[in-house]
Amino acid sequence: MPNQQQPAILLLADGTVFHGKSFGKIGIAGGEICFNTGMTGYQEVFTDPSYFGQMLIMNSVHVGNYGVKAEDTESDSVKIKGVICRSLEAKYSRPMADGSLQDYLESNNIVGISGVDTRALVIHVRHKGAMNCVISSETQEIEELKALLTKVPDMNGLDLAKEVSTKEEYTYGDPNAPIRIAVMDYGIKRNILKCMSDRGAYMKVYPAKTPVSKLREFNPNGYFISNGPGDPSSMPYAIESVKEILKEKKPLFGICLGHQLLALANGIPTFKMHNGHRGLNHPVKNLITGRSEISTQNHGFGIDADGVKKNPNVEITHLNLNDESVEGIRLKDTPAFSVQYHPEATPGPHDSRYLFDDFIKLIKENMN
Repeated sequence: MPNQQQPAILLLADGTVFHGKSFGKIGIAGGEICFNTGMTGYQEVFTDPSYFGQMLIMNSVHVGNYGVKAEDTESDSVKIKGVICRSLEAKYSRPMADGSLQDYLESNNIVGISGVDTRALVIHVRHKGAMNCVISSETQEIEELKALLTKVPDMNGLDLAKEVSTKEEYTYGDPNAPIRIAVMDYGIKRNILKCMSDRGAYMKVYPAKTPVSKLREFNPNGYFISNGPGDPSSMPYAIESVKEILKEKKPLFGICLGHQLLALANGIPTFKMHNGHRGLNHPVKNLITGRSEISTQNHGFGIDADGVKKNPNVEITHLNLNDESVEGIRLKDTPAFSVQYHPEATPGPHDSRYLFDDFIKLIKENMN
């Protein structure tokens, strides 16, 4: 099993050290540590652009045991910077798999560490909060790694969306579809586009810094503001774009980062969470219908609940049942709404896919 027996080390910014074995590429990687509570869907998670540059702890004990398959990706490459697990498996049992996780991570230049007590590590991060870390299978010298750790940028104030956004415009779906949606790509997942295409939408996807005037040339019936990585408050260009789109009074739907940008465009502050929400088992209550749903989430920033309550034009539509953080908002004078979680849910339960139906219905109601 390649590289598996080589020693590896995990060093956290607070000086905590974990030892394990190497997996994936032999090397050194650094970024913000975070954890995902999902039990499956590791390939979709690793290729989610919202994880760009992060060091990911997978809570599930066994990762890699069903290999990898090209159609399970959410973008064109692995977006995490490093992976931390209890048991990373190079052997797999799924007949349909294209290959092993070891080879996949190695070919994508991803450094991993296996054999870590992830229960102890996650408890530590839950108490201490998100922080930077480094994984090394190249050197075991703590002082050298501490020096490297000081060079890892802080997530606060970091605009990463422009790094993962498409470089060129492209279309998705049937050109003859009755609904046209302009998509601002800040790190969109492929299955979000698929969910809208399946509901009769033809989309044009634009790079992060595209002027809104360019989007209007597509003559869209609605706008979609995508998910993505980084600090939303460091994206003034995106906040201004959302403000400009809202002036058109056309339907707008935002997911995750798009939710935060809609809030900021309405004067509602965002904040860095203690350790974020990541996984596919987060309970959310829809305050409009009174029903609860199990959601897929991936975010390290949130929107300020008091800021929403102080804005007479914005109402809370969804609440997290674990910590009562704001999971959804809508505007009262514009057909615009957003959620903090991922209704496409790949991986995850499909409880929240009705939100795409709501968006399409809103578009149809506002056409002509």
